[in-house]
Amino acid sequence: MRIGLRSLSFRVVTFSTVWAVVALVVIATLISALYRVSAERSFRSLLVAHLYSLVAAVSVSDEGELQGTPALYDVKFSQPGSGWYWAVEPVSPGLAGGIRSSSMSDPIPAPSEAEVPFDSQFQRIYETVGLSGERIDVVENDFILDSDNRIARFRVMGNRSELELDIADFSQQLYTYLTLFGVGMIAINAIVILLGLRPLDQVRNALAEVREGTAKKLDGRFPSEIEPLASETNALIENNRRIVERSRTQVGNLAHSLKTPVAVLLNEGRAMGGEKGRLIVEQAAALQQQVEHYLQRARIAAQRDSVVFRTPLKEPLERLLRVFRKLDPKVDIAFEGPERELVFAGEREDLEEITGNLLENAVKWARSAVRVRLAEEAGRILLTIEDDGPGIPEEQAREALKRGTRLDETKPGTGLGLAIVHDLVREYSGELALDRSELGGLKAAIRLPSAG
Repeated sequence: MRIGLRSLSFRVVTFSTVWAVVALVVIATLISALYRVSAERSFRSLLVAHLYSLVAAVSVSDEGELQGTPALYDVKFSQPGSGWYWAVEPVSPGLAGGIRSSSMSDPIPAPSEAEVPFDSQFQRIYETVGLSGERIDVVENDFILDSDNRIARFRVMGNRSELELDIADFSQQLYTYLTLFGVGMIAINAIVILLGLRPLDQVRNALAEVREGTAKKLDGRFPSEIEPLASETNALIENNRRIVERSRTQVGNLAHSLKTPVAVLLNEGRAMGGEKGRLIVEQAAALQQQVEHYLQRARIAAQRDSVVFRTPLKEPLERLLRVFRKLDPKVDIAFEGPERELVFAGEREDLEEITGNLLENAVKWARSAVRVRLAEEAGRILLTIEDDGPGIPEEQAREALKRGTRLDETKPGTGLGLAIVHDLVREYSGELALDRSELGGLKAAIRLPSAG
């Protein structure tokens, strides 16, 4: 299956891939954001839980000093510089002392109440820098400790850098797994799409076989979605074939219906004799030529835009060469061609008309040699026929292609050969070029469409 910018497969695969990438990026971003929110909520809930445990373990001594041995069941509170700290500081004038965790070797300054005010529960949460430069979150609360309404400020601090590392690690794993999942999903999706669109490629190949003439209709089993298309295409091909056959029949009938009147005019003109008889013969002959010419063009035009015919070149060309070698044994006719069989995208009769006229012209004018070459060039058939005759001057080459033009009246003929070849080649969108041959005479080169 050909993949290109205009390919349906390319568009569908690209669209599904872009959609999958966008969806996975959105999902990854959403999950990562949700995990961050959940992790931060859990982190602060843990700090609040530690705060209440700390409150429960602190009291006021008879001397009005803060006392207690809080055990928060986390060894990080005992490791210096761990980023996990707690501290209790007096706020009321009648309260003295202060206690803090063993991990907190130096006090950590707190922002003023103007910068971070307390809420209605006398609690505030803020972020600051720890003793080792790490980021820490602080949960701070004021509590009344005794009946004298003495107030202490409790602070529990957690290492936010650890939280960020945990979130980053989770995000990295999430992106890795989603990337692997996305690559697998895109690959499977592309395979499914390509397999699903394969019947379209089958239809294209079947149409190519019809166009090349190797099949008369679309053959094969197609999915139910494509079966109506194949059926309608086969109906169109069959209808087109009937139209072509009917046109050919009508062309043939017209040719037969005109043969008798034209023959009668020719015979009557010859029988009449004289100047009038000669005029009738000339005009009847011209009428016959014109009828044959336009009937031929109508037949080619009818089949050119329909199903392409396939005519192998080797057999008819070799047969024509044998015929002309027998007609004029004095002329050496050499042939060069590829080992591979070349196939003309047209009818056998047209091929024989083209090559027969060119060979007849070359043998008629050749002194002793004619060279025929057959090749394939840029996907088209290249046929060159050269002779060692007098050739045609460059300024007369165009005149030679005109119908009925004879450049030399000493040779028999009607002057229609090159003109017929020119018309036939043009109807097949081919090219005819007349040039000077290396043998000294005329070189006729034609390019015709190839059927593969």
